[in-house]
Amino acid sequence: MRQMVLIAGKEWLDGWRNRWVLVVTLLLALFALTLSFLGAAPTGSVKASPLAVMIVSLSSLSIFLLPLIALLLSYDAIVGEWERGTLALLLAYPVARWQVVLGKFSGQVGILAMATGLGYSTAAVAAIMNSADFAADWSEFAAMLASSVLLGAVFIALGHIVSAVSRDRGTAGGIAIGIWLVFVLVYDMALLGVLVADRGRVLSEEAVGWLLLINPADIYRLFNLAGTTSASAFSGMSGLAAQAHFGPAFLISMLLLWCAVPLVAAVWVFSRRQI
Repeated sequence: MRQMVLIAGKEWLDGWRNRWVLVVTLLLALFALTLSFLGAAPTGSVKASPLAVMIVSLSSLSIFLLPLIALLLSYDAIVGEWERGTLALLLAYPVARWQVVLGKFSGQVGILAMATGLGYSTAAVAAIMNSADFAADWSEFAAMLASSVLLGAVFIALGHIVSAVSRDRGTAGGIAIGIWLVFVLVYDMALLGVLVADRGRVLSEEAVGWLLLINPADIYRLFNLAGTTSASAFSGMSGLAAQAHFGPAFLISMLLLWCAVPLVAAVWVFSRRQI
């Protein structure tokens, strides 16, 4: 355990030296503040809840941005050390390979959690100053923030399995971008095309709900954009919320499963890799 903590600490310090924490925090804060102020306009005309506006805006941002940041953080976690020649030196110490993977994973999740918390909190502070309603219902924002970190952790785990199987950083980077494109853009468009072509003849509402669980980004979307009445109505997902009979606890457990399986696979592949 001590070795894993030391590796996580080293990963954390490397993030600071490489300005990852600062850059990601400023990027998330900039987008969050922009969406916060631009998204506040509907509250005056249609009386939408400021909390719903905040959750929809930041959740939509997280779906596109956090997976990309997570993959850029983690795609070279193992193969990068191997190319630099530091992996053999690291493994010469009394440290198990699973401790290397879990230590790097923990450090990178810590970087992403801090950056997300600080970045999104700036938008939360601005919303609290402009709306008492938001301050009264902070728990839903906290759930969105925690699930955003969990979404990032899923893609960090996916980045680790990519890094474990790749032989150079260029290949790992290309695969990581491909994963982002598939889960964030391609899968939903392909599913929409299938649904349009099917016209309800084969795929039932329950089948569509289970198909959404194949994509961690869609699980996150169901949890935040269809999980609460106010957010689902404002995001246009009230129909999906009624069709997908998945509770918040089940959706979070699915995200945890999506995080655990690639991480275990990364440990298994790395333990059999020749250094």
